[in-house]
Amino acid sequence: MRELALEPAVKTNAVIVMGVSGSGKTTIGAALAGRLGWAFADADDYHPAANREKMASGVPLTDEDRAPWLAALHELIADHVSRGRTLVLACSALKERYRRTLIGDLEGVRIVFAQGSRELIAERMSARHHFMPVALLDSQLAALEPPRDALNVDIRLPLEENVRRLAAELTDPA
Repeated sequence: MRELALEPAVKTNAVIVMGVSGSGKTTIGAALAGRLGWAFADADDYHPAANREKMASGVPLTDEDRAPWLAALHELIADHVSRGRTLVLACSALKERYRRTLIGDLEGVRIVFAQGSRELIAERMSARHHFMPVALLDSQLAALEPPRDALNVDIRLPLEENVRRLAAELTDPA
């Protein structure tokens, strides 16, 4: 009888914490990166000024608006992975095609999906100063394509509980 060779587990090199605006992806991502000792980046910092102005005025971005931004974020992830460095990226990544663009053919990139009720997210958005107005929440929820094979985070739970669980799941060799 021939023994089957098992594929070695792919090490996680990068994590994309995704969700709609106000879901806490930046807070979760920064805390997770801190716990793991990884680099952290917020995709909002990579938006061109025109995209920020458009969103601030209450106009949703088009796929054409997003294309150069997603390409730049892919390069950021690829640079970290190719250098053997680890990264946590907070990025809306609402659609499957956006996530495919971000990841491309890179191995070891995991998705974390920060999710919660519309009411909780709207409440959080109202309590902060950010270029994304609450008026765009419904368009984000309408565009959202929940990921398959993601680590899900319930944003009602305490931050530390979510980060502890995520860190354990991401570093578990099994």
